[in-house]
Amino acid sequence: MALSVSDRDCVRYGLHGGYYLHHASGRRHTLDSDTDILNLKSVSRAYAGLFVTEHQFQAPLDYASPHGPMIDIFARAVVSADKASANQPWLLYLEGGPGFEGPRPYGGSAPAWLDRALEDYRVIFLDQRGMGRSSPVGVADAIKWAPHVLASRLTHYGASAVIRDAERLRDALGIPAWSVLGQSYGGFCTVAYLSAFPGSLTEAFITGGLPTLERPIDDVYRKTYATVIDKTRRHYERFPEDRERVLELIDRAAAGELVLPCGDRATPHRVRHLGLLLGAGQGSERLHYLLELPFDSPAFLHDFERAASFARNPLFAVIHESSYALGQVTNWAAQRTLPDDYQTDPALLTGEHICPWMFDEIAGLAPFRDAAHLLAAHPWAPIYDLDVLNANRVPCAAAIYADDMYVPRDYSEATAKQIHGLKPWITNEFEHDGVRAGGGRVLDRLIKLARNQI
Repeated sequence: MALSVSDRDCVRYGLHGGYYLHHASGRRHTLDSDTDILNLKSVSRAYAGLFVTEHQFQAPLDYASPHGPMIDIFARAVVSADKASANQPWLLYLEGGPGFEGPRPYGGSAPAWLDRALEDYRVIFLDQRGMGRSSPVGVADAIKWAPHVLASRLTHYGASAVIRDAERLRDALGIPAWSVLGQSYGGFCTVAYLSAFPGSLTEAFITGGLPTLERPIDDVYRKTYATVIDKTRRHYERFPEDRERVLELIDRAAAGELVLPCGDRATPHRVRHLGLLLGAGQGSERLHYLLELPFDSPAFLHDFERAASFARNPLFAVIHESSYALGQVTNWAAQRTLPDDYQTDPALLTGEHICPWMFDEIAGLAPFRDAAHLLAAHPWAPIYDLDVLNANRVPCAAAIYADDMYVPRDYSEATAKQIHGLKPWITNEFEHDGVRAGGGRVLDRLIKLARNQI
């Protein structure tokens, strides 16, 4: 019943520079029924100073129906080549989103914190279901399925399912317990993990991703609007000329003069959505350099499209509001809570706010329109167990960014107090992307906090 040749054995067999294919089909999975089939397939390679094993396995679309449809889940395990034979513990990385795959550890795209992580761990990057190589959901699926069928399927793509996928892999690999690092929405998943499977975790690190455990979704969006309004006004104080550029851009969009490379006509809504850039560490600079380009230039149209498009990751928009639903119906919360300030100041920008107009005005989202409306009316189940979190025994540390535009700071601080033993680090040195922008510094501090070293 051995799953595969281990990473350690692949190194021993002299597989550097090549790959070794191994698989195990028909292994019974202990988390679900005795008839579950995992069908784990793995490929190991060595390159760029790393030893990498790619795992593909199957999981139920709906864990409540283990005999129902199955989907593929992908994960990539990474260890430093010089430590491939060492008995290092494991660190699972959960990316932000929802609807994003794990980072790729090569070709210039390796996350900045990876070198620090590899000092202590073997790292596993999980592609969230529906993204990357985990049965990606795209326009073809939106066309294939009737809206009610698609919406029903997508109710099984949230944090609860993501952590069940992770558990399925951990169990398959025979790992007794591992540490987890969750960025943004990955932090939401980490808190859900602490709620549902605390015995599977040795440590938990969260960056910009402590969700509210009790506040209704409307409260969250009112907070995030207040923050993005403040950031927009500060941006215009820094770059006064950008206010007029934005107003000109909105006028051009209203006149139908902005045709993007994808064929979409940019709208005033889409112009305002450029505020999404302001949540990153150098977002204000990125926005300014975009706005200084001639509006009819290929460079501007290309960069504008990339900054305000969901075509690559449609699930981010389709299931985004469900991230904040605590046993609630979202009912397009971001649209409903739009402040009156936006009526009086047309130059104000919006942020991580998903609204119905996107499914009318962005071609890459249009096929999901009817399903998105059905999901906005769906009663989402709670995913956090307050009693378990109050009694938590897993060492935890979380970076809370003082000016976070996406996850309200004060709600994160309240959550930190509700997770027993969690050590918060509140800082204004970084924005929401601090774990990426800070190299290994953010992760290093969280590791030391969780281990009582600082």
